[in-house]
Amino acid sequence: MNKIQKAFEKEKKIDIEQMNKDKKILDYAYGFLATSVKYKYSYNFSWLGRPIIQYPQDIVLIQELIWQIKPDLIIETGIAHGGSLILSASILELIGGCRQVIGVDIEIRKHNRLAIEKHPLYKRIKMFKGSSTDEQIITKIKKIAREKKKVMVFLDSMHTHDHVFKELKLYSPLVTKGSYLVVFDTLIEDMPVHSYSDRLWDRGNNPKTAVKAFLNENKNFILDSEITKKLLITVAKDGFLKRIK
Repeated sequence: MNKIQKAFEKEKKIDIEQMNKDKKILDYAYGFLATSVKYKYSYNFSWLGRPIIQYPQDIVLIQELIWQIKPDLIIETGIAHGGSLILSASILELIGGCRQVIGVDIEIRKHNRLAIEKHPLYKRIKMFKGSSTDEQIITKIKKIAREKKKVMVFLDSMHTHDHVFKELKLYSPLVTKGSYLVVFDTLIEDMPVHSYSDRLWDRGNNPKTAVKAFLNENKNFILDSEITKKLLITVAKDGFLKRIK
């Protein structure tokens, strides 16, 4: 890194720190999240033709992490329309090599499966239908992961505390040192109570509470708070876990 790049990074870090001391912009960011969720804002976007159901800020950040770590394998729980799988596969395609993304979902609807299988990037994708905590599925994924040097995990399936905590226990050993385990929808804990009245999760019972419980007993991971600081708008606040040992 040359002097100009170092100066740029230093200035950026200062700006991020100052931004996070500005209560007005923090309130704006939270207000946007809290309001936009009502209108399913994250449903408005796609990646290379497939609906991704993520906020643009998180899409850009995931691209950054994949490019930075250059994992040989990405494991994703939760498939939906497949946009996130396509995002991961597209960055892995740019990196090159025999890299792969695995998707797990208890329900893969026929039209979504067909669309994913017809996509040009499907060659880098493998899907398993079933619960992300199913022992047989975990065994198959472990077998694939054993052959990979760098592994990254994204958890975005059912958002109850118990389910996510079990996922964290099962998938965290697969994440390699220096890589990331990303837990989506931790924002549920910070939203008004009953914001998800039609779902099983709410304040006190969600991915963020599971992350807190997990970090209390697992010292192999730390919370990368710098990511949340620079994003401001993210559904994964305090959900970017980096393996340090």
